[in-house]
Amino acid sequence: MSTTVDTTAATAARKERTPIRPARIVLHVFLVCMALAWLGPLLWALYAAMRPYGETSEKGYVSWPDTLSFDNFTNAFTQSEMTHYFVNTLIIAVPAVLLTLFLSSMVAFYVSRFDFRINLFLLLVFTAGNLLPQQVIITPLYRLYLLIDLPGITMSGKLYDSALGLVLIHVAFQSGFCAFVLSNYMRSLPHELTEAALVDGASVWRLYWQIVLPLCKPAMAALATLLSIWIYNDFFWALVLISTGENMPITSALNNLSGQYFTDPNLVAAGALLTAIPTLIVYFALQRQFVSGLTLGANKG
Repeated sequence: MSTTVDTTAATAARKERTPIRPARIVLHVFLVCMALAWLGPLLWALYAAMRPYGETSEKGYVSWPDTLSFDNFTNAFTQSEMTHYFVNTLIIAVPAVLLTLFLSSMVAFYVSRFDFRINLFLLLVFTAGNLLPQQVIITPLYRLYLLIDLPGITMSGKLYDSALGLVLIHVAFQSGFCAFVLSNYMRSLPHELTEAALVDGASVWRLYWQIVLPLCKPAMAALATLLSIWIYNDFFWALVLISTGENMPITSALNNLSGQYFTDPNLVAAGALLTAIPTLIVYFALQRQFVSGLTLGANKG
């Protein structure tokens, strides 16, 4: 018993005498500075959003506040009709995420579990779509959306100015990345599972739906988290492909807080912070899947 106590005491003493290396101090200082650099604009926006515009116009934004309140948040929520635009965003984001995962998982299953000549080329075609800048195709895509008529399917009667149009463009642009990540993940699964199922007479659909896909739940959860955040935060496609204010998602609807002749920056800051809340909720609720999704394609294969 005394020997164990002495050993524990000696270990504790060695830990106390271990010097702190300069490199570790530099690393922690660097991480703190980077954290402050990222949090600085967010904290400044929060500070501005809690001050009335009259006070900041008189004293400037770099000044000590006389009044701090949440009135700007309340006004931003009511004036911009955020509830309506949150619903619009859900109508776009949920089908886009589900369709992207479904279609990309089928592509990944085919290129990873079956060997054929254009296997790698097919995957490269899907992945190459992520390398194409969105601004390059916006003009032909805009004209194409105007030419496609969908009477009775969309409110506008066309693919342009509809939630369906945004869903399709998100699926098209996000499927390449998801197919690449899922194909790497599926390649790490034992081939004996699929071979045994084929010997037992399982069809290709059953092999995909009941055997391979359930094993990909960690990868699917990570990608679902990433896709939800990316599609929710989209501003470019919604701004170009939606013209009616009532059809816009939440990111584009922030324009409702800007007047024709006057814009309250404090009110806009409050609206932007309210818009970011769902993203933060998704991130903190699914933080582990989010972090694993950042390195999923690098450590599987």
